[in-house]
Parts: sequence; C-alpha cells; structure tokens
Amino acid sequence: MKKFPKWLIVVAVVLVCVFGIFGAYKNTYNSLVYLDEEVTSQWAEVQNQYQRRMDLIPNLVSTVKGYAAHESDVFKQVSDARSKAGGQINISDDVLSDPEAFARYQQVQDQLGSSLQRLLMVTENYPELKADKNFLALQDQLEGTENRITVARKRFNDTAKVYNTKVRSFPTSIVANMGGFEKKTYFTASAEAQSAPKVEF
Repeated sequence: MKKFPKWLIVVAVVLVCVFGIFGAYKNTYNSLVYLDEEVTSQWAEVQNQYQRRMDLIPNLVSTVKGYAAHESDVFKQVSDARSKAGGQINISDDVLSDPEAFARYQQVQDQLGSSLQRLLMVTENYPELKADKNFLALQDQLEGTENRITVARKRFNDTAKVYNTKVRSFPTSIVANMGGFEKKTYFTASAEAQSAPKVEF
C-alpha cells in the first residue's frame, strides 16, 4: 500500500480548514445581508405609511377649513408640521444606524401626528362637520393610516431586533465588524407617551 507524503496531507488539511472558514464566513455574511435587507424593507414600509398620512392631510385640512375657517392657528400648526416632515419622509437607510438622525426623524413625525390630533380635536366643536361624508371618509382613512403606521413601526422594530441580535452575537459580530454591519436604531414612544395623561372631571 502506497503512503501519501506528509506535505500532501498537511496541504489537504490546510485546504479543508481554509474552505471551512471561507464557507462559514460566506454563510454568516450572507445571512447578515439578508437581515439587513429585511430591515431596509420594513423601513420602506414605515416610510410608505408616513407618505400615505402626508397625502391625506391637505384633503383633511381643506374639508375642515370649510366648516371651521376661524381655527387658523390649528391649520398653521398642521401646515408647519407637514412642511417640516415633507422633506423627511423618504430618507436614506443610513439614518437607521445613526441614533441622533433617527431621533430627529421620529420627532418630526411625532409632531405631525400631534398636530393632526389637535386638528381632529377642533372638529369636536363642529357637529355639522362630523356629519360630513367627505370628512368622515378622510377621518377613517387617517385612522386606518395611523394604525398602519403603528403596525409598520412594530414590524420594523421586530426585524431590527433580529438583525441587532445577530450583529452583536459572537462569532457573527466578528464578520459584522469586518463587513461594516452596524446596529440599527429602534422606534421608541414619544416623550408625551412617557407620562400619564392628566384626567379632569
């Protein structure tokens, strides 16, 4: 029986180790790419719902103006909040890895949501507006959109959690650092939601 030379055995072992390490690196890297794309996809859905809300606002405001023309302060607040948010619906995915930029984005969207709540509170003073079919349809669409935003933000957070866990877990964290995969920022509750509302009877 012919014996293999030692150097050939050493080369074979080294090649098996190199291919094994490369395979593990490739699989880990590809799984991080997949998860990163999932986060980006969920982010796009959040932006899509914010855009839907943005598109509903002009119709809602014009309908309310027809009944409550003297509520100019509220209309100005909504208009200002919408214009601030206008340039910040579709922003780059880089903001997901920058907590400060993400917080600014979230704050602008929260301000827009708050101004819409004030607008809807004004409508309580106008029973004829609350009976208007156009207003009721817009209000339903806005309510549905706000629910979709909540769902989209939760799905984004769930996907970001899976991604962040993978990025921070050993030994995947080594590949993540080498590949430039960074932890993503989560949506959090607004400052107003952190304190209990004051209820007076």
